[in-house]
Formats: sequence, C-alpha cells, structure tokens
Amino acid sequence: MAGHGGAATEEESIFEEEGDSRSAGVIRIAVVAALGGFLFGYDSAVINGAVAAVEKTFEADPIALGFAVASALIGAAVGALMAGRIADRVGRLAVMKIAAVLFLASAIVTGLAPDLWVLVAGRIVGGLGVGMASVIAPAYIAEIAPARIRGRLASLQQLAIVTGIFVSLLVDFLIATAAGGSAEPFWWGLDAWQWMFLAMAVPAIVYGGLALTIPESPRYLVANHRVEEAKAVLSKLMGPDKIETTVIRIRETMERSTKPSWADLKTPGGRIAGIVWVGLLLSVFQQFVGINVIFYYSNILWEAVGFDESQAFVITVISAVINILTTLIAIATIDRFGRKPLLLIGSIGMTVTLATMAVIFGTAPVVDGAPVLDGASGPIALIAANLFVIAFGMSWGPVVWVLLGEMFPNRMRAAALSLAAAGQWVANWVITVSFPGLKDLSLGLAYGLYATFALLSLLFVWRFVQETKGKSLEDMTGSVAAPGSH
Repeated sequence: MAGHGGAATEEESIFEEEGDSRSAGVIRIAVVAALGGFLFGYDSAVINGAVAAVEKTFEADPIALGFAVASALIGAAVGALMAGRIADRVGRLAVMKIAAVLFLASAIVTGLAPDLWVLVAGRIVGGLGVGMASVIAPAYIAEIAPARIRGRLASLQQLAIVTGIFVSLLVDFLIATAAGGSAEPFWWGLDAWQWMFLAMAVPAIVYGGLALTIPESPRYLVANHRVEEAKAVLSKLMGPDKIETTVIRIRETMERSTKPSWADLKTPGGRIAGIVWVGLLLSVFQQFVGINVIFYYSNILWEAVGFDESQAFVITVISAVINILTTLIAIATIDRFGRKPLLLIGSIGMTVTLATMAVIFGTAPVVDGAPVLDGASGPIALIAANLFVIAFGMSWGPVVWVLLGEMFPNRMRAAALSLAAAGQWVANWVITVSFPGLKDLSLGLAYGLYATFALLSLLFVWRFVQETKGKSLEDMTGSVAAPGSH
C-alpha cells in the first residue's frame, strides 16, 4: 500500500467531474470495505458480556482475566503490522478475506474453548483479523474516495466499529437474558457465554461474502501490471471517459513512489519522521483515555458499584447506542468543521467527564473493596460515563481513523499507517490488561489517570495537529506538524 494514496489523488478530480451518480458507486464500495470495522467492533466487545462467566467458569484471577480480555489486542497489533505488506503483495481484497476467515476461526475456537488458554488463543486469532481490518479499511477507502467526501467515507469505518460494538453487546444481553445469566446453560449443552462468541460466525461469513462484491484497488492492479483489470474497475467507478489518462497518471505516480519499506519512516538524517510520531501519539491518546474500559469491562464495572447483572447489561447497551448516534454526528460534521476542531472539543469533553467520574469513584465509601455509589452519585456517574462516550464518539473515535488514512506522505503511507495502528492496539492492550488491577486498587485512581491523558491529548492536538480538511492526499506532506515544529 505504500504510495497507494497517489492513485486516489490522481483520480479525485475525475470522480468529482462525474457527479453524484458515480459517487454513489464509490460510497457503496466504501460501505462494504468499512464492514470490516463491524467485525472489528464485534470481536472487541463480545468479551464484555462473557467476562464475568469466563472468570467464574475458569476460576481466573484478576491478572489472568485481564490477559484473557486483552489477548485479542496482541493479535491486533501483529495483524496491523502485517497488513500493509500483505496488501501490497496479494491485494487489498485478499486482506479483507483473510480477516473474515480469522474472525470465523476465532468465533469457533473461543466458543468451544475447554480452558482459559484455548480461549486466549482464539482471541489472539480474532485479534489478527481485527488488526488487519483496522489498517486495510481506512487505507482502501482513502484510496478510492474523492477529497470532498473523504472524511465522511473514512468515518464509515468508525460507524461500523461502534455498530459492531452495539450489536455484540445487544446479542450478549439477549443471550444472557434468555439463558437466565451469562454463566447459565443455553442451547445444545453449551453455556450462554459460549454462544456469545459463536454468534460472531454470522457476521464473519457475511463480511467474507460481501468482500467478493467489491473491486480490487485500481492502484494495486496497475502496480501489478494488471492494466486491463484496472481499466475495467475504473470504468465502473467513473465511466468510460478518460480511463487511459487516469491509468497514465497512476503509472506516473508509481514511478515517483519508492518501494514499500520500513525505512520510509525515516528522514534523510536517519531519524523517525516527526509526522510518524504525531500519528503514533494520536493512536496512543485515543486508547489511553480509557474508552475501551467502557466497552470491555462496563458490566463488571457497574456491578462493582452496586448494579445487578441485568442492569449492567442495559447500561452497556445504552452506551453503545449513544456511541453510534455520536459517530453519526461526526460523519455529518467532519468535512464541514474539520478534523482538529472536533478533536479539541472532544478532548475538553473527555477531560471534564473523566475527572467527574474520578472524583465520584474516588470519594465514594468502600465496602468489600468496591466503592458504593449512594444517593445522587450513581446517576451522576452514569451521566458522566455516557457524556464521555458522546465526547469520544463525535471526535477521537472517528477522527483519528480519518487522519491515519490521509495524513501520511505517499512514500510512507503503508508503513506509517501499519505502525500507528499497531501502536493503537498496544496502547489498547496496556489499558485493558491493567484495568482489573487498577479497579481493585482504586477506581478513582484509574479514572484520574484517564482524565490526565485526556487533558494531555488536548495540549497535543493544540500544539502539533494541523487541519487536513479538503486537501488531496499528495498535499499531506506538511499537513501535520512534527513535534518541535508548528
């Protein structure tokens, strides 16, 4: 995928000349590509409804439980690092299909796991698919999207992620309700939590099938000397006019591109380019604010402060719905207001809401090692948690993925996007694996740390991130300030 953004840039003006009828075709393709995000979200959140039952069934201690929940993120980091190179070698669509197979395998292995470590292995396999999907979807969409709607199309990735989270949590809730509890027997001798994992097989098969209905990237086809196939795809996307001109432009861009390499991330002086650090830190901050604590652990979090399992499930599903609605707000506004303003607003909102939760949890009386929310403190904590989801969902959730798909220069796009996505999964792993221990130590401390990172994210965006709205992919070389410059 290195240099693949050049193809998107060369084609953008022609897409825009063709009008809405051709844009509709691009939107349909982007929607299908973004469905990888649905499985990404589903696989990430499915553990939430099952985590209490897994802890009980396998008698897992907090460290082992945290590792089991976070194990998918190890696979995701590896999958993200591998995705760019695999896509350059066998194609964008092949990566989508591989991810679908990995998701399917994960559903079966985790659902039928006889012990905790087989479940961990299944989670890692699914994580590989998550990591690949997290890289290939924004890269593929950025490659085919016109600049004028690129932000909205790239945001479809986050919409698919949060929809996958919602559906996963809803399925968990319905299965647990039908069985009478997540650890209770359900169908065919299997417990409810096992069916929560097995249910992921359905979207995995659907995604794999839909990946067969979209075209391979014209940029990849030309790069592999499959020019006639590239012309056929371009004809469907933008009509028969100017196909030859477009192919010539792609070839010229290819000639200006260097061969994909991790060395692309370095400056002539041998240092990692500043823009790579900016992308990596955007990824880290997106996770260090603790958003996935809400979606991985919210059930045991709310149970720990006095809600029963059924109430905790309902609260979690409501949070997932709010996440979807706020992502729709981001999609509607990102190409109008820009990337940086949304990030700044989101950082302010996250800082205030996380600090509120830190104060409430930190000052609540502790009974049997867990804070007890009395009087108004419970409703205030719930409101703050959902306002935090709103602040994240309309800003850092979708905007970071948009920026990672578009901010890097052509020569380093594949390597930089893979590295940033891998960094995101590593940061996610750190937060996820540390939360059970932090929860037992002090929920106030945990949310105080997340609030601190939210405040730091505000300062980081204010100082280093510049606007990319409406710019072509080839104009991105100076669009984001490097650390130490402005």
